[in-house]
Amino acid sequence: MSAPSRASGQRPDAWLEPPALRRHPHLVRYGHVEADFDVLIDKAIAAITDGEPVEDEILGRYINLASMVRAVSFREGKLLEQAFERLSKQNPDLVVLVQSLKLPLVKAAVEAVTGNDWKHLDGVRLDCEAPAKGFYTPDLILVNRARHLAFILDLKRSLASYGDTTRLEELKLKMLASAMILPDWLYKNHKRLMVDNVGVAIVDGASRPSDHASGVWALNDIDDLLEIDGAAACMAELRVRFGRRVQTLLEAEARSAIGIVDPPVAPNAPAPSRFRLRQSNQRSSFGVTSVGQGMREGPEPDRHDIFVPDDLLDEAERPEDDEDDGRPVARIRVGFARRLLAA
Repeated sequence: MSAPSRASGQRPDAWLEPPALRRHPHLVRYGHVEADFDVLIDKAIAAITDGEPVEDEILGRYINLASMVRAVSFREGKLLEQAFERLSKQNPDLVVLVQSLKLPLVKAAVEAVTGNDWKHLDGVRLDCEAPAKGFYTPDLILVNRARHLAFILDLKRSLASYGDTTRLEELKLKMLASAMILPDWLYKNHKRLMVDNVGVAIVDGASRPSDHASGVWALNDIDDLLEIDGAAACMAELRVRFGRRVQTLLEAEARSAIGIVDPPVAPNAPAPSRFRLRQSNQRSSFGVTSVGQGMREGPEPDRHDIFVPDDLLDEAERPEDDEDDGRPVARIRVGFARRLLAA
C-alpha cells in the first residue's frame, strides 16, 4: 500500500513523471544524488586502499590482493548503508536511525519467538528494560512517522554465504526478538517516537529473488520500503559504479602480484589491448603457435590460433634465429566455461 499523497517535501520534478507510472508519492533519480554518491564511493575506495596487511606465509606475495578483497566486502556493506540513508531523505516522512542501535535481546522476547509462530505474537509488546541476554545491533532502523511504522533493517552485500548454514535463521530470531521491544525502546530513547507496527527486513544487495514472507528483500525492491520511486535504480547504479572502481583496483593489484609490467607506450599512441590474441601461419606439432612466430610472420586470414610463449615449446621446434628479444610474455585470460557449468 502506498503512502497518501503529500505535496510538502516533494521534489518539483517529481510531477514530470506520469502519475499512472508512479507507485509512490516521492521520486528520486540518480542525478539527484549523484554528487553525494560520488563522495561515498571515493571514501569507500580510499578506505579499501588505505591498509597495510601483515605478512602471511601462506598468501605470500598475494597478501595485498587478499586483504583488498576482504576490505571490499566490508566497505560495500557500509556503502549500502550510507546510500540507503541518503536516499531516505527524499521522503520527508522517514526517520532513519543509524547511531547507537544496541537493542537488548530480552529473554521473554527470545523465548516467545523461539517457541511460537511469529503470526501468533501479533500485538505483543515487551518492556525494553526487562532482563536481557545480549544485544542485537541492526544496520538501520527506518521509521515512517506518517504511518507509525518501523522497520529493523540488516543490509547484506550478498546472502550467498548464508545458504547452507543456520546463520540466517539465527539472524532472523534476533531481529524478531528485537522487534517485540522496539516500540518501547523508540519511545524511551528517541524523543517519544511512537510506532504501532514493526517489521524486519534483511536486504540482499545481490538482489536475488525476494522472500517477503520470511523477511528477505532484494535490493531492487526497496522502493516499497522507502516509498520512493527510483530508489532501487539509484542503488543499482551505485553498485555498478563502485564495481568498476573496485575491479580496476583488483586488476592492478593482481598484475603487480604476478610481476606483469606493461611496456612503455609512446605519447599519443593508442593503448594496446591487454588480452589481444595474435595470429600466425606457423604452427607447432602441438597445434599451437608461438608468440614470437606470430609476431614475425604476420596474420593469415580466416584462422584464429591459441598462442603460448616460445619458451614453452621444445628446443627442436624453436626457430634457429629465435632469441629473447625482451618482448613481454603474452597475457592469457582464463575464465569459467559457463555453458558447461550450466549443462
